[in-house]
Amino acid sequence: MRQPSVISRRVAAAAVTLVVAAGAAACAGPEDNDAKAGATGTAKPQKGGTLSVLNSSAQSDFDPARLYTSGGGNIPSLVFRTLTTRNRENGAAGNEVVPDLATDTGRPNADATEWTYTLKEDLKFEDGTPVTSADIKYGVERSFAAELSGGAPYLRDWLIGGADYQGPYKDKKGLDSIETPDARTIVFKLNKPEGDFPFLATATQFAPVPKAKDTGAKYEEHPVSSGPYKVVKNEGDGEHLVLERNPNWSEKTDAERHAYPDKIDVKAGLDSAVINQRLTTSSGADAAAITTDTNLGPAELAQIGNDKALSGRVGTGHFGYTNYLAFNPKVKPFDNPKVRQAISYAVNRTSVINAAGGSALAEPATTFLPNQKAFGYTPYDHFPAGKTGDPAKAKELLKEAGYPNGLTISLTHSTEQNRETSPEVATAVQEALKQAGITVKLVGLEPNAFNEARWTVKNGPGFFISRWGADWPSGGPFLAPIFDGRQIVKDGANFNHAQLDDPAVNKEIDEINKLTDPNAAAVRWGALDKKIGEQALDVPLFHPVYKRLVGKDVKNVVISDWTGVLDISQVAVK
Repeated sequence: MRQPSVISRRVAAAAVTLVVAAGAAACAGPEDNDAKAGATGTAKPQKGGTLSVLNSSAQSDFDPARLYTSGGGNIPSLVFRTLTTRNRENGAAGNEVVPDLATDTGRPNADATEWTYTLKEDLKFEDGTPVTSADIKYGVERSFAAELSGGAPYLRDWLIGGADYQGPYKDKKGLDSIETPDARTIVFKLNKPEGDFPFLATATQFAPVPKAKDTGAKYEEHPVSSGPYKVVKNEGDGEHLVLERNPNWSEKTDAERHAYPDKIDVKAGLDSAVINQRLTTSSGADAAAITTDTNLGPAELAQIGNDKALSGRVGTGHFGYTNYLAFNPKVKPFDNPKVRQAISYAVNRTSVINAAGGSALAEPATTFLPNQKAFGYTPYDHFPAGKTGDPAKAKELLKEAGYPNGLTISLTHSTEQNRETSPEVATAVQEALKQAGITVKLVGLEPNAFNEARWTVKNGPGFFISRWGADWPSGGPFLAPIFDGRQIVKDGANFNHAQLDDPAVNKEIDEINKLTDPNAAAVRWGALDKKIGEQALDVPLFHPVYKRLVGKDVKNVVISDWTGVLDISQVAVK
């Protein structure tokens, strides 16, 4: 999957890029400004120069309708401005929604079923024509076209008439639930309360698209920029992307992006080891290089740890992401709560974290929500296993469940070497459960088959490794897809692994969605997480930590908890 920077809930569920992912992402943790102290240096950032981006995955589908991003994405946010965006600050401060094209983060009606935005004055596209509310409306509408699929699914679910709308190519009338009473005002009418709408408005589907310049599926080759950079080259569907300054972008209307470099050269398809070696050496153009999708591994971190200069160029990021063991109670013996509790007690998180790359790359988790305030993190540990597990307590529960001599189960995992859902983590779980008298047979599937297996309601595994990343820093896109019974999908990708359909849980989700104060909502999400956790429907394992190297001439490194990775819009090379 993509790194957390473009990570979304469905993308994140497929695999971490995050990202993370974007991305991208997404993991939880305290604010960490190591990168700011090391890689930024002491000199004030200056405009000019060329920033090189060395990536393993291509920035494909470079069309605002097709991108699945949160906060505007990373590279995409250089070209596509949106109604709102993420606050471009380090750590927890970066979890806030702030205005972008709009004058504020949105004005809801009394029950949050209608959101109104006013555009700033003097907004222009790269050709100098003004950005209007009609361009925003058209940008949203074209994301419904089947030939431009791939973006976040929320608009189809939330907008009145969205479920049946086929996009402007088939329905030129457009969506009545998006009104543009004048050139600077746009109103969205929803079929249910959604207090998180300002977070959704950071997605690239809210980027303006001039109808006269829309070339359909070919638009990605030269999308019309509303941001500080324009696309001058896009080869191999994002394998080589070159951005240069948009002369009609004005910093007076954009408080979030600095746009220091004159040019940004993105090259993808590179091996991860090669990327990190080039950043380490930092010779020639690589001295002014970064990566938006490649992490450092355990061996590389061990090598860098002995070099003070290199250590100062490592940025540390946390993203809203949880790796966990999932139960399907429709499959025996996982229908027995005591069996699920026994496994929860038996897990050795120390060995799991070692399998995930060590404590520098993973933090232990006992809650489903990431340990960030923005999500509503409420500490709890209903089945305390300590650092290395409690096999005695697990055996006691197994006896109560009718398995005094232990039992044999299967654990489904991916064969992909990602240190998250991979054989190393599965083996660590297997060895821990063995101490409690539980024999675990490992079932390894290649990535596509693994995702199909864990996302199906029919004949799905009873016990498997999974992960979830947030589309934005709120408890809603974290808990609702996994535990809202109305989101169970019987004939497609289903993320509610426990197939939980509890009326009380569903009702509380609806009540929280009515709240437009993120802080008030966070408290309720945390309480709901704690309540659901009592049922032992999953075993939280760890939250990943992202470690990324930058070239020696890179300055002004900013890593927010929203993405967990370096924000390219803040970087300078002079």
